[in-house]
Amino acid sequence: MSKRDELENFPLFQKAEQIFKITQGLIEIVPTDNEFLQETTVRFMMENAMIIPAKIAGAHGVELYDLKMENATIIRKAARDLYVHAGSLRFEEDIQDKDYIYLLRNEIDEFRLLFIDWVASFDVWNYIKDDWGLFNPPGVSAHDKDPDEDIPFNPDDFLHFDVDEEDENDDN
Repeated sequence: MSKRDELENFPLFQKAEQIFKITQGLIEIVPTDNEFLQETTVRFMMENAMIIPAKIAGAHGVELYDLKMENATIIRKAARDLYVHAGSLRFEEDIQDKDYIYLLRNEIDEFRLLFIDWVASFDVWNYIKDDWGLFNPPGVSAHDKDPDEDIPFNPDDFLHFDVDEEDENDDN
C-alpha cells in the first residue's frame, strides 16, 4: 500500500475530510450579502478546515516525535477555532438552517477522540531535541545536553561517491 493510500485510509484523515466537506456546506448557508461574516467567520472557517487534513498528512509523513507534535498542535488549534467559529453562527439570525452547525461541531467532537488516540501513538523515543522546549517528549528538557553533541561527524564520510575505475582512467 502506498503512503497516499495509507493516509486516505487513516480514520483521523477521513474524519478531517468529512469536517472539510461539512464546513463547505455550512459556509454555503451564510448569506453572501453579510460582508462581515464572509470576511471573518467564513474565511477563517475554510482556512482551518483546510489546515487540518494538510497537517495530518504532514505528520503522517514523518516519524520524529517533535515534528508530529508540532503538526498536532496546529491541528488542535485549527479544530478548536473551527468549533468556536461554527458555534458563533448559532446566534446569527440570517442563518436559517442551524443543523449544519451542530453537525460540524459533532464531527469535531468525534475527531477530537480520534486525535487523542493518534497523539498517544507517537513514538516518544524517536525525536530530535527541541531547543525551544515546546515539543520534547516527556522527561526531556530544552536545557538538557543534546545526546548527539558527542557524536563525531565528518561530512566527508557521507558525501563521497564511488567513482568507476573507467571514469578515473578517463581523467588521467
